Amino acid sequence: MAHVSRKSAGDWPVRWDLLLRYRLIEVIALWEGRLTTNHLMRAFGIGRQQASKDINTYLSDYGPENLVYDRFLKGYRPTPGFRPVFTRGVADEYLQMMHAREDLASSFEALAVRELNTEVLLPPARDLRPEVLQPVLQACRERKRVEIEYASLANPEPEYRVIQPHTVVHTGYRWHVRAWCEKNGDFRDFVLSRISDRPQLVLPGDRGAKDDEAWCVRVGVLLTPDPRLNKAQRTLIARDYGMVCQQLRIETRGALVSYVLQQLRLDLPAEGRSPEEQQIILHNGSELRRWRTMVN
Repeated sequence: MAHVSRKSAGDWPVRWDLLLRYRLIEVIALWEGRLTTNHLMRAFGIGRQQASKDINTYLSDYGPENLVYDRFLKGYRPTPGFRPVFTRGVADEYLQMMHAREDLASSFEALAVRELNTEVLLPPARDLRPEVLQPVLQACRERKRVEIEYASLANPEPEYRVIQPHTVVHTGYRWHVRAWCEKNGDFRDFVLSRISDRPQLVLPGDRGAKDDEAWCVRVGVLLTPDPRLNKAQRTLIARDYGMVCQQLRIETRGALVSYVLQQLRLDLPAEGRSPEEQQIILHNGSELRRWRTMVN
């Protein structure tokens, strides 16, 4: 096969709206394993004809060997030789796609298109591979069970488990999937970087998000300034956090309470930390005790 030259994103100026669409094409195809015109239509409010044109232009001008149409999937999938042009092919870009406000600050840094005077500090990237995420997301969509080889802190030697996942979660520091564990007979969090093989889809399952009580229940994490601070300091902290009457309520799922507290640095006792370092406290800890499970 003759080599098809591909153009670099920096070869000439690309309209900003097209740059965002091409980026979405690469991120969705790489990390979800299936790209359709619906992805572009929903994300940018464009028609099917325009979405199809964007994909075809991307294939003809930038990534001719990156995608192939799969009739079984009814969409495009990445080829084994996929080479990103508008992205770096790292998991953080998928996270940034889900949280669009991060995109302008960090996603295009490697492409030298950054024009804003902003900087985003991201946590170290965890080991997340497309060959792990793709089948896990497929199992979530199709409500299938999946066999994984998994290691945990309690059992550091990898072992095979069968799980039924329903939602992939990024906590701000790591990726995990919320899933029914057939070995333990309950819903648990499985860290995606600890899955050492390519997950294998098996028969359809009968457990979903609606069966996961901790996932379905909505709870409020109530924050207040550290009472050890003086009045002026407490007023300052309340303003920092946008508190009303010096209280801030963060709504979340029961299954995510521990991660919210980790982000706020409230997962450890305040003893031994100065009020200036602590700044805020958890006001309704007793109400949340049920949901404050150990993070594996």
